[in-house]
Amino acid sequence: MTDSVLPAAHHDNGELDFAAIAERLRVWARELGFAQLGITDTDLSNHEAYLERWLAAGYQGEMDYMSRHGTKRTRPAELEPGTLRVISVRMDYLPPEVETTRVLGQPARAYISRYGVGRDYHKLMRKRLTRLARQLEAEIGEFGYRAFVDSAPVMERALAQKAGLGWFGKNAMILHPQAGSFFFLGELYTDLPLPVDEPFESEHCGSCSRCQTWCPTGAIVDDRVIDARRCISYLTIEKHGEIPVEFREAMGNRVFGCDDCQLVCPFTRFTRATREDDFTPRHELDRAELVTLFNWSEEEFLERTQGSPIRRIGYERWLRNLAVGLGNAPHDPAIISALRARLAWPSDMVREHVRWALARQEERAHPDSPTDERPTPNDAGYRDIIAREAH
Repeated sequence: MTDSVLPAAHHDNGELDFAAIAERLRVWARELGFAQLGITDTDLSNHEAYLERWLAAGYQGEMDYMSRHGTKRTRPAELEPGTLRVISVRMDYLPPEVETTRVLGQPARAYISRYGVGRDYHKLMRKRLTRLARQLEAEIGEFGYRAFVDSAPVMERALAQKAGLGWFGKNAMILHPQAGSFFFLGELYTDLPLPVDEPFESEHCGSCSRCQTWCPTGAIVDDRVIDARRCISYLTIEKHGEIPVEFREAMGNRVFGCDDCQLVCPFTRFTRATREDDFTPRHELDRAELVTLFNWSEEEFLERTQGSPIRRIGYERWLRNLAVGLGNAPHDPAIISALRARLAWPSDMVREHVRWALARQEERAHPDSPTDERPTPNDAGYRDIIAREAH
């Protein structure tokens, strides 16, 4: 739809037509690659009470930033004075033909959360949101706005639900009935009094509890309640120290994040392929061998994760996570050789995980040693998730 057939942004008397502006924003958002745009107000009082209970339970683990900013997270106008509305958008990120559950069923390969196999989404989405705002600014003149993409104390999922982008699934992800949950969220805080959309009140999870049942570490402790201290995404990305031994076997070959609760969700079958080339896997990170990644030098790690969300964990935690994966992999002399080469690594943390992995490999060298027979989501009857053609 061209600007010439969009509703005018001004009434005949020259005043702004905010309903027409909202319509223009939706059209422009689609042209910029966003799958959906919704608008909400700033009242997050119900979600603020939930956040306070979650923090009081200690479920945030080492993520001190979750409580560092007081009520700025749940009161948008405190974070950005003058904010009246929040424009919430989502962008699909699953690349076409990317392997998912198939890799989980191949324990010698590394499983990297599918949001992390391509380029970092933060800059891409923030630039698109800024372009959206500037396009409107060129139309109506200056107004107040600020773009956020997982980069400030923002309750992005609560705002998305209020803006009509989906409901909170039992895994605490935002689910859309025609798109599943493989999408990023971003926000524009603005001082424009735009009309708000109806929140997504209906919940479609019903009696389904697949996400809770299939969480490898039992991190979904109640409906929509995650104990981050047990979550593989937290353990491999947010946690800085040693990974508790009790969770290492359950991690399997997941070395950066975890998608299990999304992969087993029935709504994932509606996932659409992303249209963004930047989210295409780089360096075969969607299917690489664990030992190949473990053998990367620090220089190779820095070069090959440039512009990637993986870069944030640093080389030390990269080796830590991969050592756990190698400890869970089938017995292989090449793996043992790679691990032994790291026994003198300067980091105490890396050495401890390497010793654990070597002990696990030695156990597997004996035919009568027990093996983890927990089925993968693929074994449970889920075909590999292949994103549908981009829309």
